[in-house]
Amino acid sequence: MSRIAKKPIIVPNNVNIIIRNNTITVDCNGKLISQNLNRLVKVKYHNDRLFFESQDNNSNGWMQAGTLRSLVSSMILGVTVGFSKKLKLIGVGYRINIEKNNIITMSLGYSHVIHYFLPNDVTAEIISATEIILKSFNKQLLGQVAANLRSKRKPEVYKGKGVRYFDEYIRIKEAKKK
Repeated sequence: MSRIAKKPIIVPNNVNIIIRNNTITVDCNGKLISQNLNRLVKVKYHNDRLFFESQDNNSNGWMQAGTLRSLVSSMILGVTVGFSKKLKLIGVGYRINIEKNNIITMSLGYSHVIHYFLPNDVTAEIISATEIILKSFNKQLLGQVAANLRSKRKPEVYKGKGVRYFDEYIRIKEAKKK
């Protein structure tokens, strides 16, 4: 049985929870996130607390309940506080810029400039020419956007050049000796 699923989530006062048609929706100040419920999980909302239970009391149901509890907890944290990821460009001539508030342009050593269109729920802030902070209330979408930007030029293992997360450590290989 999942120990995570047995712990209830305390919902803040300014957050609205709507459970309807196998979907749970979290709303706070116009920020709206929805998640489909698994058929093995039963969700109850009572006295500003969310409770998660397995429908048929088997181990698979409790696993799904723990996963759903974790997802809903992240949704509540996202609409109240928000999430951010910081990316860093390492390499000679590597630059990043924002145009028109939703288009990121990157010079990553290719013969062309790379354009990336940000989704509506993600905002970007430039710290320097080689550092960017992505912010969103949707944790999954934020992680996907950061992974997409990183995939444009992954850090290589001999010099460490590329796009990496701010706290990411790249082990540098030693070059071949003659």
